[in-house]
Amino acid sequence: MTVTRRWFVTGRVQGVGFRAFVAELARNEGVTGYVRNLADGRVETVATGDDKAMTRVEQGLRAGPPLARVEALIVENAETADLPRNFLVRPSEMLG
Repeated sequence: MTVTRRWFVTGRVQGVGFRAFVAELARNEGVTGYVRNLADGRVETVATGDDKAMTRVEQGLRAGPPLARVEALIVENAETADLPRNFLVRPSEMLG
């Protein structure tokens, strides 16, 4: 079964290679979507893929790369509209 989810990761998750870590993990799992830094310091990931692959991606988000410190992970179901056909690292969201 294919599922689509949005994750918001809080903690020391910017400037530590988090987006590259997520992109490699997602691509290895065959998941499509994107990851980006948010202006408020969180990292947002939106992805779609097989439910087992998505579970492994979520486990990776909870752990993060070595220099990261994940404090919280919020998970939401999401829509597949406007998702890329591969996995992208999107530019950081800028403050207003």
